[in-house]
Parts: sequence; structure tokens; C-alpha cells
Amino acid sequence: MAENPPKETKNPDEPSKEQMEKAEHLKRGLEKIMGTRIKDSRLRNNKAAEMENMTEEQKQEVELDHYITQRTGLREQRAARIKIKAADFQLVKVIGKGAFGEVRIVRDKQGKVFAMKTMVKKAMVAKNQVGHIVAERDLMAEADNPWLVKLYYAFQDATYLYLVMEYCGGGDLMGLLIKKDILSDSDTRFYMSELASAIDHVHQLGFVHRDLKPDNVLIANDGHIRLSDFGLAKSFQSLNDKNLGNWQKYVATLRKEDFDQMSKEEDGTGEKGTHLDRKKLFSTVGTPDYIAIEVLYQKGYDKMVDWWSMGVIMFECLVGYAPFHAKDPLATCRKIVRYEKYFKVPPDSKLSKQALDLMKKLVCPAHRRIGFDQIKIHPWFKVNFQNFFFCIHTFDLDFSALQKQTPPFIPNLANPTDARYFDAVESEQDLGKKTTDEAAPYTGVDNRVWGYTFSRADADQVRNMLKQSSSANKEQSIAESTEETNTKDTTET
Repeated sequence: MAENPPKETKNPDEPSKEQMEKAEHLKRGLEKIMGTRIKDSRLRNNKAAEMENMTEEQKQEVELDHYITQRTGLREQRAARIKIKAADFQLVKVIGKGAFGEVRIVRDKQGKVFAMKTMVKKAMVAKNQVGHIVAERDLMAEADNPWLVKLYYAFQDATYLYLVMEYCGGGDLMGLLIKKDILSDSDTRFYMSELASAIDHVHQLGFVHRDLKPDNVLIANDGHIRLSDFGLAKSFQSLNDKNLGNWQKYVATLRKEDFDQMSKEEDGTGEKGTHLDRKKLFSTVGTPDYIAIEVLYQKGYDKMVDWWSMGVIMFECLVGYAPFHAKDPLATCRKIVRYEKYFKVPPDSKLSKQALDLMKKLVCPAHRRIGFDQIKIHPWFKVNFQNFFFCIHTFDLDFSALQKQTPPFIPNLANPTDARYFDAVESEQDLGKKTTDEAAPYTGVDNRVWGYTFSRADADQVRNMLKQSSSANKEQSIAESTEETNTKDTTET
């Protein structure tokens, strides 16, 4: 008679799943608190240094701005306490599906149109993805500029996490590339100048995007770009983690023989993949086409990885395919670590020397790679202007006035919910219904994601109101001070 196998005895010192969840909640909360304190401390120190050389009038203006910021923050905190729920939005159309949920066009009760990202909480917890969505929420909540997709609300229930964002009806840069195949030099310059500005704004917020690709460069209704999908964004203080570990682990195991056994397709002599081929591949297994070489080598990296990605995107716009693309994503990794061999422009592409020079200064080792300040003054971003006498004058592109440029492509939208520039999605479900088999209420030790809820107040209106109020108070204070001085002088006399 066969003996039953001995039962595994659980180590009493090993933490339970519930304890691990509690620890993860605490860790995220502490990271957020410490990150905010560090950022505030740096801002105070910088402001103090700047104020040393200011006049009294300038100091008063800075203090007024600080007061307004505090009041605006209080207004946003009060707005966040107003409970937002899925039932407050009407589903118009599903425009995207992913492993953890969907992206939908929705309309609120006032008729305003948004894009709503819904993620299955249970699935995200199981795959350790909660940290990614919290990072995305944190960055978007801090951002308030024209280059990043604006976040209006973040909320949750027992089943889903929700992000309600600006709807960009023009699709994305990948869709534009699929339609046009290759962009002209001037059109590429337009999109790269705006992308560079968007990347710089992400860096100014203290984050690195780490997942830049044409699919994440959205085109707004006015034709200008909006950077999106910050799920892999990380703060400067916590860059080197395991989120990109699949490709990193693979590269770590490569030997010289692996490189020598490159197939014909990998060696660059095979057929190049189209934009559509790459999009289909990414939708099934993901692709490391735009990942910087230092990320794969796990030797430490910083914000410069985003500029590598921009160089690869620029290549794809001008040449018609991603330089390291392969049918096997792991073969793409092999090409990236041997980038000097594979980052080559076909002779018939007729690229300008300036464009080629900029790409080579972006797709290169991190210590040689240029950043935003050098990118802005690169010769490729110089603009030629021909005057009445046919004389050509060259000017540096004004990066502070990019929003005044006329985009090369402006979406032709029939109405605010027009989704013609997005791929059709088969099924559309009402908000609140399950989108996957895993979409059941999350019943962990604490099903809340701490610090997730967010509501954006109308900050501009509040700022104008407070400025008017503060100006009136300032005039009153000056008048009272003058009257007090006159009274004092009269008394002394």
C-alpha cells in the first residue's frame, strides 16, 4: 500500500499573504509620504536660494503664489472627498482592451466627454501590477501641462480601479505611421520637438517614463501630442527594480555563441517588419523595441533611457520601421545589445545629415547621449525661413512656442465622441459589468488601494479668484499701513 506523501509544514516565521499585502500597502504609503517630503524640501531650499537675490516686491509675489498654491490644494482635497463612482459616467464606446481591463469613451452627467481606463483590481493584485497603476496615477495627478494626458478623476470600487482622463480623438502616433508608413523630415521634426518637450516635463516632475513608444504618443483633437501610459514610470529615487526583469534576465544569460547564431532575419538581411507587424506582435507578447541598452544590462540607469527611446521612435518615423525589430522579441534584445551593428539607415532613405547625427547622439551609450538642453539647440531643429528677396534665414526652433505651431495632421472628427482613429473593439459592455473572468470583487485583507482617489479642481478659476482676493487684501493692508504711519506722525508732532 502506497504511503501518502508527507504534508508540507508551513514555516511559522514565513509571513502570510495577508501580512504581505499589509506590508505592501504600508510600503507604498511610506514611499509616497517620503517622496513628497523630499520634493517639498528641495523646493523650499531652491526657493530660499532664489529669494536671496529678489527685491521686496518680487518676494511678495512669490509669497502670494505660495499662498494661492496652498489654497488651491485645499480646494482639490475637498473635491476629492466628493465620491465619484462608475455610475456617474455613461459608456459611449470601448476603444481599447488590455490584459487587465479596457479603455472606454464615456460621458458624464453634464455631457463632458472623457476616456476612462478601467482595470480589474483582482487581476492587478495577482500580477503585482498595483504599483504600476499607482505610479501612473501619481504622475498624472502632479502633471498640469499641455504635453501630458490630463487626469480628471481616479477612483475605485471592490472590483475595479478607474482613471478618467482627457480623450484624445486623433488616435496615436503608431496609427499615423501605419497610415502614412514614413513621415517627412518636417513632420517628424514637429512630433519629435513636442515629444522632447513632453519627456522633459516628465523628468521635471521627478519621473522617468521608461515605456516610450509610438503607441503611447496620443494625438489630441487639435493635432498636438499628449504623452500617455505612465504605468512603468518611476521616480528618480526608485529606478532599478524588477519591473523590466523579463528582458533583463534574458540578456544576462546570453553568451557569445548566442550572438554568433543570429538568424538571417535577425542579422538584418531578412525582411523588415512593418508598423502593423510590430503592433500585432506587441499586442500578444510585448516588445522591447524601444528599451535602452543600459536597462537590459542592469548596470543602473537614469532618465537618459527616455532619450534613447525617442531616438528609436525618430528612426521609425523617418525610415519606416523600428531599427531593432524582429519577429522574436528576444532576438530584438540581441539586436539592441549589438546596436552598433543594427542601427543603420538604408542608403535609399535619403535622410539629412542633421537628422542622422541627432539619432546617433540619442541611440548610443548613456555617457555619450545628449539630453533636452542639447537636443533643443541641435542643427536638425533649426528652421529655415525664406524672405521676400528669396534669402534664406535660419532660426532655432522656439520650444517655448510649440503649441502655436500648426500640426501636420489635424483629426477630422464629426463629434466629440468620434473614434474613427482607433481600432474597432468587438464587444462593448456597460460600466460595472465584468470584462474578464478575473473581474470579481477583490477580497484581500484590505481591498482599498491607499492614496489612489483623486479629483482635479478647476485650479485656474480658483487661482484667478484668489489672486483678485489677495490683491484686494494687499491694497487694504497698504492703505491701513499708510493710515497707521500718518497717525503715528501726527501723534509725534
